[in-house]
Amino acid sequence: MATRRLDEFSDSLLSLYRAASEQPLDAFQDVALSIVKRALPFDSSMWGTATNTEAGIDIHSIHLHNSSQDMLDFYEEVKHQDTAVAMLSRTPRATLAFHSPSLFAGREHSGMRALCGKFGHANMLISANLLPDTRLVQWISLYRADADAHCGERERGLLELLAPHVMQALAMNRLTHLDALRSNRPGAAEGVAIADARGVLYHADAGFEASMRGEWSGSNGRTLPPPLLEHFTRESGPGSRPWRGETTVVRCWFDRGLMFLRARPRKPVDSLTEREYTIAKLLAQGGTHKHVARALGRSPATVRNQIQAIYQKLGVNNVVALARELGID
Repeated sequence: MATRRLDEFSDSLLSLYRAASEQPLDAFQDVALSIVKRALPFDSSMWGTATNTEAGIDIHSIHLHNSSQDMLDFYEEVKHQDTAVAMLSRTPRATLAFHSPSLFAGREHSGMRALCGKFGHANMLISANLLPDTRLVQWISLYRADADAHCGERERGLLELLAPHVMQALAMNRLTHLDALRSNRPGAAEGVAIADARGVLYHADAGFEASMRGEWSGSNGRTLPPPLLEHFTRESGPGSRPWRGETTVVRCWFDRGLMFLRARPRKPVDSLTEREYTIAKLLAQGGTHKHVARALGRSPATVRNQIQAIYQKLGVNNVVALARELGID
């Protein structure tokens, strides 16, 4: 029996790490939970990061598996009654098993008791890990709706073993996605990072950290500098404009509630206005100043003057050199 359990555990790890490299970002967490479910049956799950506050956990990122936003909204109203959070926060790493009607039996826990009854959280397993650099808590909760399907010590121990690998596989999956943002141009000087919507950095390479220190000498390497976060909070969406600083330009893509960022040194082309950049791009693609004028609804003389201004800003004097300057992203 022990050998069989060891084989199941080993198969689970292999499947997790294979999925981390093969699954797209939007599918990985559900796939990972389906792998966990083979060894550790459950009905629904919450998986995310949070910080502990006096009013309960403050969620930074969350993945709901076989659950709904309604459940999360309900939890926000009663989370101050969740004594499981207090029990988990006593040590940097903990994995606990609970029978909800017993844990939340008191009158002061009526809200949590109602939540567990409504959403099928009769029995639960929770594993949490405090990240010392950010003070974030990574956690995963597994819920069983059957009141008689108690979570025993063997299952608690199994989640304790599996949880670090589940979290590591998630990190690997995100880094695989992050690597896709890197430029394929040889010698490109850039850095990449992942942050949550609050600006807490989950991953940042040396290039990104160097870019942040170059722009902000007080950058702490744990959170995005406030001007950067504020810019992308305003500009959130698939077409968000890059942030342009004195020494650095940063682009951001949003996915699964996370910010995927790429930073590079500022170039002369970054001094162009949006209109000038559009004209420069049309020229670099082979358009004449007359073609550009028709495309933009402007007079050829106006466009000719703007082209001269563009050349002066970039220090070039022909279209070939202009195209080379534009090839930065």
